[in-house]
Amino acid sequence: MMDANKNAPGLVLAVDAMGGDAGPQTVVDGVAHAVKRGLSAKVVFFGDKAQLQPLVSAHSNLGDAEIRHAENVVAMTDKPMHVLRRGRDTSMWAAMTAVSEGEAQAVVSGGNTGALMAVARKQLGMIEGVERPAVTALWPTPRGRCVVLDVGANVEADENQLVQFAIMGEAFFRALMKVEKPTVGLLNVGAEDLKGHDLIRTAARVLREADPDMAFKGFVEGNDISKGTVDVVVTDGFTGNVALKTAEGAARLLGQWMKETLTGTLNAKIGALMMAPGLKKLKERIDPSSNNGGVFLGVNGIVVKSHGGADARGVASAVNMAASLAKRPFQDEVASTVKTVMNRRQRIAETSPDDNAIKAAAV
Repeated sequence: MMDANKNAPGLVLAVDAMGGDAGPQTVVDGVAHAVKRGLSAKVVFFGDKAQLQPLVSAHSNLGDAEIRHAENVVAMTDKPMHVLRRGRDTSMWAAMTAVSEGEAQAVVSGGNTGALMAVARKQLGMIEGVERPAVTALWPTPRGRCVVLDVGANVEADENQLVQFAIMGEAFFRALMKVEKPTVGLLNVGAEDLKGHDLIRTAARVLREADPDMAFKGFVEGNDISKGTVDVVVTDGFTGNVALKTAEGAARLLGQWMKETLTGTLNAKIGALMMAPGLKKLKERIDPSSNNGGVFLGVNGIVVKSHGGADARGVASAVNMAASLAKRPFQDEVASTVKTVMNRRQRIAETSPDDNAIKAAAV
């Protein structure tokens, strides 16, 4: 693959223009919005050229964008194996090929998540030492944003995989937020060391013993995510996805209640008009679109999954994230750290008393 460590003018982003619930109009509008807000990269759209050409031409700031025709589209109902076998003429596959062949440094798609993950693993491969990929979600907090992973790639994860998720999340947050030493926590039902099942307690022990360079803060609870107690929250995909969808639903409900309250009476409307600047800022902070873009960590390339229902602002957020990460690749760091931590764990295990032997002796 091409070295992704390029200056912005040389940066190329591959965009699956047909992925997403709203169709190519929203995708193209989102990229145009990102360019208007300062995106400095060449964008290559992949999809039906007949549909895309007038949409792109309608934006004067997309004059340098390129369109590459792809005959078909991955449907939201398509099974990953079907796409791997028969989807090579789709916009998703073509966009990923641009990254695998070094023509682009990152890919953005709002298409079928399972298919996108399968195509990414097939074309880009996995980072050495990483067993499974994980999907990230950015979460607004009083301090800015934290990252939660996994939020949907894996229903279950064992202790080794949770450790790898922690290493990947740390490197991702460092690259995206430029924080030298992000703090990391494992999501649990309590913050005490004895809380949770054996798997998560083992993962915590490994991180403490085998990765002393990580700012690991132990266990965090669900309410710690929005509080911003740590920069990186690690969990399995089932738990993470439930937490994410719950938070998104709560944010939209709060927004609806605010709208109803501020437009219910004439006095409320007058008050809302006076508070307009502050309300606009609040809306931006709680709007899920402002944090749109889940990164597939673990694959050997930058792949950003835009929410299928994202509006143009949401697409712009995903595109900007892809550009930011492509300038600061972190795959080599992940591979090196995973190898070091797993080797340390092995050495610790070889020199430490066996847990079962200790329990037997105690009896």
